Amino acid sequence: MAVPPPMTGPVTSQRRHPEGRRRVKRGTVVTAIWFVALTAMTLLVLYPLVWVLLASFKPSSEFGLSYGMLAENPTIDNYVKVLEGIGGVPLWRFLVNSLFVAVMSVIGITLSSSMAAYAFARIKFKASGLFFSLMIGTLLLPVHVVLIPQYIIYNKLGLIDTYVPLLLGKFLAAEAFFVFLMVQFIKGLPRDMDEAAKIDGAGHPRVFFSITLPLIKPALVTSSIFAFIWSWNDFLAPLLYLSSPTNYTLPMALRLYNDQSSVSDYGATVAVSMVALLPVLIFFLIFQRFLIQGVATQGLKG
Repeated sequence: MAVPPPMTGPVTSQRRHPEGRRRVKRGTVVTAIWFVALTAMTLLVLYPLVWVLLASFKPSSEFGLSYGMLAENPTIDNYVKVLEGIGGVPLWRFLVNSLFVAVMSVIGITLSSSMAAYAFARIKFKASGLFFSLMIGTLLLPVHVVLIPQYIIYNKLGLIDTYVPLLLGKFLAAEAFFVFLMVQFIKGLPRDMDEAAKIDGAGHPRVFFSITLPLIKPALVTSSIFAFIWSWNDFLAPLLYLSSPTNYTLPMALRLYNDQSSVSDYGATVAVSMVALLPVLIFFLIFQRFLIQGVATQGLKG
């Protein structure tokens, strides 16, 4: 009697089907775990922002451990008080001061740091490596070490209570972090276009402004975001160099609401904190796509 051949096809498919189903179930479980974990992290990060937003509608009497996140008696008096200003200075003045310092910091850092980065990355000169190492070494120097010498110098020059101490270093490429960031970005650019422009008679200024600067746009935008946020939130430098309330920035205005008559107005403090947060949030939302583009561009190089 002839023995029928084994049915390998159906058996194989029956064996593989449960394994495939287990893989799908395992992938679904892993995806669900990642989704829950990322959702929890997102809520954890957003909790302070939500708390500030809700607390800005609380009366000052409700700030304490016995009250929850929601206001029992919501009010907009905090925003009314903030819009009126403090110490005879309107809120718009603090906003304009902070905006001026932040915008000028962005201009100074992007312009001076990109020029210094181009010099380190494209121009060969004696002891360039030594100067670059010394510049990177300043990142290890605590900022508090140079505060007193800098204050003495600016005081002798009569620049206290002006914005010069806050902005001068930005226009002199004193921010080593941004210089290093742009140096690494420029080194990743091909030299072919630079050499072709030099053959046509272009010098370093023409090469920098016409070729290099447009190509490092992601690095410039990244530096602009960090420079704007750091300058907008800076409290120590304005505290040292500014003495007139009309020159105060928003972080200094926050201190006024906590120091007036030795009584802290928590409601107004939280409200002005929310007002101070909005420009930074808007600035980041507008330019975040350029930041992501810069990270993606760096990842494609090599």
